[in-house]
Amino acid sequence: METDIRAEIALRRAADIRRDGPAQGLSLPEQRTAALMPFPGNPPVICEIKRFSPSVRNINRGLDPVLQAGKYIEAGISNISILTEQNYFGGSLSDLIAVKTAYPEAAVLRKDFLLTPEDVNISYRAGADAFLLIASLLDKEVLEEMYNLGISLGMTPLVELHSPEDIRKARDLRPDLIGINSRDLRIFKIKPLQPLKVRALIDWDCRIIYESGIKTAYDADFVAGTGFDGMLVGESVVRDGAFAGRLAASMSRQPDTRRFSFWKKLYSRSRECRPLVKICGITRREDLLEVKRIGADMAGFILAESPRRVEPSFIESCRDIDILKVGVVVLAKGEDLPPEISALLASGALDAIQFHGDESPDIYLSYPGYKAFRVKDASDLKSLEALPGPAVLVDAFRATARGGTGKRIEADLVRKVARQRSLWLAGGINPDNVYELITEFNPEMIDAASGTEASPGVKDYDRLFKLFNEIDKAQRDCMETADE
Repeated sequence: METDIRAEIALRRAADIRRDGPAQGLSLPEQRTAALMPFPGNPPVICEIKRFSPSVRNINRGLDPVLQAGKYIEAGISNISILTEQNYFGGSLSDLIAVKTAYPEAAVLRKDFLLTPEDVNISYRAGADAFLLIASLLDKEVLEEMYNLGISLGMTPLVELHSPEDIRKARDLRPDLIGINSRDLRIFKIKPLQPLKVRALIDWDCRIIYESGIKTAYDADFVAGTGFDGMLVGESVVRDGAFAGRLAASMSRQPDTRRFSFWKKLYSRSRECRPLVKICGITRREDLLEVKRIGADMAGFILAESPRRVEPSFIESCRDIDILKVGVVVLAKGEDLPPEISALLASGALDAIQFHGDESPDIYLSYPGYKAFRVKDASDLKSLEALPGPAVLVDAFRATARGGTGKRIEADLVRKVARQRSLWLAGGINPDNVYELITEFNPEMIDAASGTEASPGVKDYDRLFKLFNEIDKAQRDCMETADE
């Protein structure tokens, strides 16, 4: 069984509290001396101070917190997150005190694995304006007590939610400020789409901060373009203080909805215990209508050599059917998207492109869409992990096929892929195996084509019905387990 790093850190911190007390052995004033600042201030970018982490053992071990905070403030960022956890991040309450003393106008977040109401009192006395509450670490009653204490002190609780269970814990509080971490704290892996998935399940008005995994201008544009209210950034700004200014600019300008509205629309359809579903290989209007009626989230159209290939004019003729539409292309190295296909994107007849060829990341990150990658064996996993972009559709390898293969990936490879990133799964999915695939691997999206056909390009409505019936059954069984 894998180690739960989040739980390990919390246990270590609880032991430290028993030994040193919640103030880490520091002598704090009984009364707070710093004025409370609203959190987060504009622009809603929160830059972090930390020296290392469980995933990166040396970000900047010699970091001076006051100098680092000065870089952020010079870049126009007034919101500063300070890791005060000692063992896994190299932080201290003394870092927070030093920064707040040097920059009393800064809005300071204490980021730690806080466990008790006394932690909130200590954070307040040390000068924090806001504090992190990780819902998965706390019983509902303790979460509510800590939250309400912070509110009574005039502080801003940032409630971090990772799952439907966390949302149920927080629902009675209806927190105004939510953080959703793209890093899975159990294994410390980044999954960029997790915040979109969790956000779709929140059923009250609030501001939502996207946390972690923001390393490039594309990442920042993705956060802004998918409609988050702010971002929290750690390692990349510690390594390059100038990056903070570029983040501020990304949250201040008009978001690039052309590239990113697809992700927002798709993940607004997320439901607990149910994968998103794409049915590919559509060649007939009546089949598209049935795929929409039965509950698919996306429909795929092949725009490359295939028995299921369609012309751009067919996709244009289907623009009135309200379902997300994805064009599947196979491009050569250095080849750009053909003008007739980019015109479909520009007109709104297509929502996204699924890239199956040898195109560079510069190409497929320039358009709304995602990369598809064929996994042959474990040697491919390193290349898969290095691919940029929020999602990669994984399919089985077949030497004679560049698009969908109709072949299943080995189970052990699927598990390893799911550990690396959000699992978007294709290859050999049909009504007979979809229940097993969902219950065993918990994919975030499944892509079925030949397994739903009577013949190439012609959908079998009985098979479609059976496929969705099995998906519904997997969802019901998962929900029953979650309620136990």
